[in-house]
Amino acid sequence: MKILITGAAGFIGYHLANELMSKSNFLIGFDNLNSYYNKNLKLDRLKELDLKAKSSIYSWEFIKGDLIDTELLDKIFKNYNPEIVIHLAAQAGVRYSLENPKAYISSNIVGFNNILECCRKYPVKNLIYASSSSVYGGNRSVPFRENSNNDHPVSLYAATKKSNELMAHTYSHLYGIPSTGLRFFTVYGPWGRPDMAPMIFTKAILSGEPISIFNNGEMSRDFTYVEDIINCILKLINKPATKNESYDFKDQDSSSSWCPHQIFNLGNNNIVNLMDFIEILESELGKKAIKKFEPMQPGDVKETYADTSKIFKYIGFKPYTDIKDGIKKFTTWYKNYYLN
Repeated sequence: MKILITGAAGFIGYHLANELMSKSNFLIGFDNLNSYYNKNLKLDRLKELDLKAKSSIYSWEFIKGDLIDTELLDKIFKNYNPEIVIHLAAQAGVRYSLENPKAYISSNIVGFNNILECCRKYPVKNLIYASSSSVYGGNRSVPFRENSNNDHPVSLYAATKKSNELMAHTYSHLYGIPSTGLRFFTVYGPWGRPDMAPMIFTKAILSGEPISIFNNGEMSRDFTYVEDIINCILKLINKPATKNESYDFKDQDSSSSWCPHQIFNLGNNNIVNLMDFIEILESELGKKAIKKFEPMQPGDVKETYADTSKIFKYIGFKPYTDIKDGIKKFTTWYKNYYLN
């Protein structure tokens, strides 16, 4: 099976490619290796993938390029003719969208449209794309269900992810592209992004620097271990979206459709208070954090909490990694990678 993974040098993309390389697949990785965070981490992820590919009987090819390069994307789809497209590439980060909004429009809107156009021109069996729990924005009714209101985003990043869902649905309706959107909830684990709390806090605690705790610590997240995310995506690869033949037009569900498009929450279905998370991290690192309490940041939300009953009903997916186990695995990797 030929599979194209965009954002292959990213956090989730790396773990997915690493797992798929053990199976009978022809993998094409695509990434622009931008400098949003330290490029060396991305390059090291690629080195790991290259090493695994050398010991594998299956094919792996990496192509450096940008989503706005329509010529290159067209060439990739034409030459490789991928059957499955897993689109993880995007300009990430809620707070950075306040500083550089153009990057989000370019990558997340224009770039995603270019992917959709290629899937239309060179029909694929399955398109899986990354959305985000950020789409729930100002909604305070938890846990978040896929059909919960998400019409009030509080960051441009969230708005672009909501737009991606609408764009994918339109292409599914017009061209029959089977597409599945995944709303990721605070994914963490080894090889994670340096701009996310686990990495920021770990680095600061170990170096004796203060950590900024926003909303005076009154925040909570549905932390989801990356291995759980990967296991879910693996199951979805062979189960593309289909039409909901019993779709109720009078009582519409925005996460389902009469066309082959669907949306799922991918979370741990377990809410963790930020202060409890820090306490677990302190315990694993054997060192107390210097805490600096600050007000809520623009574009941020107080809590996220995923209702995962829909994805469980669809493929039997249920996250199994406890936050303590996940943090232990993360800190073990962090020390090996950064301190050894």
